[in-house]
Amino acid sequence: MEHARFMDRALALARKALAADDFPVGCVVVLDGEIIAEGTRINSHGATPSELDHAEMIALRRLEALGDGLDHRRLTLYATLEPCLMCYGAILIGGIGTVVYAYEDVMGGGTACDRAQLPPLYRDNDIRLVPGVRRAESLSLFQAFFRHPHNRYWCDSLLAHYTLAQSPR
Repeated sequence: MEHARFMDRALALARKALAADDFPVGCVVVLDGEIIAEGTRINSHGATPSELDHAEMIALRRLEALGDGLDHRRLTLYATLEPCLMCYGAILIGGIGTVVYAYEDVMGGGTACDRAQLPPLYRDNDIRLVPGVRRAESLSLFQAFFRHPHNRYWCDSLLAHYTLAQSPR
């Protein structure tokens, strides 16, 4: 129940991104039942989309701005799409305790990487992953994004093809 409540906020942020023609990813960071940071995917449209302005990175920057003193192992990060390798690396380095995501990223998801083969900085974080929370709602946002003819971001990618082939559950 708790995961669904916070994923609702991440989905609201994703809808905001979609309304702005951006990739529909929203992210919130929670500590002790309170949202303390959030982010929305920005700059994924236009002639030169940014690959740095991911919702998770924005939320992590806002978390960082809160200063030291937080026990990051007690933080839970919620995202509407499985974090990519860049975001997942930042999450691991940041010591986030739990990641909850809605929709799997078959093209660029980082959570399936074999951390045993990575250096200690990435390998030794005891992170908990919770996939599939509010998956159907997130899937519908990505389907809407990929079906819109003027959205060109990843339009002919593995993720787009996989997403558009899915039927709502």
